[in-house]
Amino acid sequence: MQKRKTLENRDPLLQAVAIRIRALREGKGIAQEVFAYEAGIDRSYYGGIERGKYSPTAINLAKIAVALGVEVGELFPTKEELTLLLQGPNSE
Repeated sequence: MQKRKTLENRDPLLQAVAIRIRALREGKGIAQEVFAYEAGIDRSYYGGIERGKYSPTAINLAKIAVALGVEVGELFPTKEELTLLLQGPNSE
């Protein structure tokens, strides 16, 4: 039986994007289901994006950014955060 992936053992970049998207949505006070509808993305698929389960396409990232009223780049970690994420915990 295959063990279910948790957010902790998913790709760190995907996890960081998921956390950033969720924080932006919650900051606007919009429920996940309502937001998914407004963005034109299937509710369950959008939930998977926020959990870091799915890697969103460029089209879905654009839809999310437009619905949030932000630039697409704001959905991603900063350059400094990316450097730390991509180096990993064991690279010193």
